[in-house]
Amino acid sequence: MLMTKRKPASVGEILKEEFMAPMGLTQEALAEAMGVPRKHVNELCNNRRVVTAPTALILARAFGNSPDFWMNVQRRNDLWEAMNDPVERKRIQRARPVAA
Repeated sequence: MLMTKRKPASVGEILKEEFMAPMGLTQEALAEAMGVPRKHVNELCNNRRVVTAPTALILARAFGNSPDFWMNVQRRNDLWEAMNDPVERKRIQRARPVAA
């Protein structure tokens, strides 16, 4: 698996810079639109909460895009983190192809 050395943009960065800032949305306004507590949005913005399938569906509904967009942002970050974590990298390297 070939991944870039550069860490991909996080969910929080994309949410704040590509969606909230251009639309002039506060965390409180987004939380109200999403129907979630403000803490939920704050944790997303600060990368202390991951995007789950239900959250991806809610974000997609709020912003008029696809849940796949949000899941892919999360997936790219999860894969990058796993590939760049020394402990996880050792675990990954131990795996061998299954003989057919």
